[in-house]
Amino acid sequence: MYVTGAIMVPHPPLIIPEVGRGQELAIQATIDAYHKAAEKLKSWEPETVVVLSPHTVMYVDYFHISPGAGASGAFGQFGAPQVKLDVRYDTELVEALAQEAGRCGIPAGTLGERERRLDHGTMIPLWFLNKYYTDYRVVRIGLSGLAFSTHYELGQCIRKAADSCGRRIAVIGSGDLSHRLKEDGPYGFRKEGPEYDRRIMDVMGRGDFGKLLEFAEGFCEKAAECGHRSFVIMAGALDCLEVKAEPLSYEGTFGVGYGVCTYEVMGEGVDRDFLSQYEERMMRDAEKSREEEDAYVALARRSVETYVKTGRKMDIPTGLPDEMYERRAGAFVSLKEEGRLRGCIGTIAPVRPSLAEEIIENAVSAAARDPRFPEVKAGELGKLVYSVDVLGEPEEISSPEQLDVKRYGVIVTQDHRRGLLLPDLEGVDTVEQQIFIAKMKAGIDEEATDVRLERFEVVRHF
Repeated sequence: MYVTGAIMVPHPPLIIPEVGRGQELAIQATIDAYHKAAEKLKSWEPETVVVLSPHTVMYVDYFHISPGAGASGAFGQFGAPQVKLDVRYDTELVEALAQEAGRCGIPAGTLGERERRLDHGTMIPLWFLNKYYTDYRVVRIGLSGLAFSTHYELGQCIRKAADSCGRRIAVIGSGDLSHRLKEDGPYGFRKEGPEYDRRIMDVMGRGDFGKLLEFAEGFCEKAAECGHRSFVIMAGALDCLEVKAEPLSYEGTFGVGYGVCTYEVMGEGVDRDFLSQYEERMMRDAEKSREEEDAYVALARRSVETYVKTGRKMDIPTGLPDEMYERRAGAFVSLKEEGRLRGCIGTIAPVRPSLAEEIIENAVSAAARDPRFPEVKAGELGKLVYSVDVLGEPEEISSPEQLDVKRYGVIVTQDHRRGLLLPDLEGVDTVEQQIFIAKMKAGIDEEATDVRLERFEVVRHF
């Protein structure tokens, strides 16, 4: 067993005395816990430390693993250029991890380096560790915009790569918690901030890693958390291992949550296959949705499944409600996977002879032609959840006061540019947000006032 343990730690630069210059004393409990975590990691005597950092190179659809023989860094941007760190990379483990990720279909590797210097999300944990232990090499990994489950899978690849190399490793999940705990904090206050920190410290304090996958991404964004994806990768590296979880501290002194926990591997834990359990629940939920779906959603699903499996668009089936043959209307088809958007394409006004054809065409486009996402693969079909929005006739309005984000969608037009946003979307809580996003989609300047506003209602099928 080559994964020896892991630690969850924050990375506030002021925790370094030369940076904090006395301010660090306000988070003394975090400092004390950090030292205990570093001593614990030292006791495992790993040959390599895998650092998961939100502040190294990050791509939307790719995990960057730092290449080369090593790297250096300093705290110059925080006013302490004299505090420096140097690390040696474990090139053999890096290569093994990239190969393992490739075999598992995980987009990860050493391409795309934009900044060789060490980031503070890496340096701060290693600064503490170096007080107790220096005989180690490093693998530094960035995060991505991919699903939480994909981050967990990368963690599984880390464990497999360590096993294949016969390398004793420890994992550091570097990340602050919410940045929205106080009005005078860096991002102000939102109720999701304290709620996120309460939930994450409960989950991480018990080592109940499966719950990490159940956090809604919209909730995490509202909380302005920093480390969730780091913690998920770390959890994947501990997949099917029994761990002794020990929560050491939590503080939110500066309006940002700092949590410290340690996880010592105690042996195999076959019932701790959290990703498999999560995917089984997702499949059951999707199956339940299929059992309850109406004719509109069923048509969208069949359209996607036919296209993904055969490469052909399906014919209009018999047995649909008369409205779907006789009515013409704009329609949007949305696909979600694991609670996150997987594709959404639609038409403001009808362009097909019938609503049924509108849904068939837009469902295929949502699965294969949404430029924000790769094409849906056959292995995803069982996990997709569908919704269909049938649009009513747009009506021009004279002011934003005539909008209601829950009831009305909005269309913003300037010359030939036109942007639409559906109503009642997660994370869109105000009319101002709704108009701003519609402008962005149309490429209209956010400050522009010479725009035409229209509102419309929808009938949502899910």
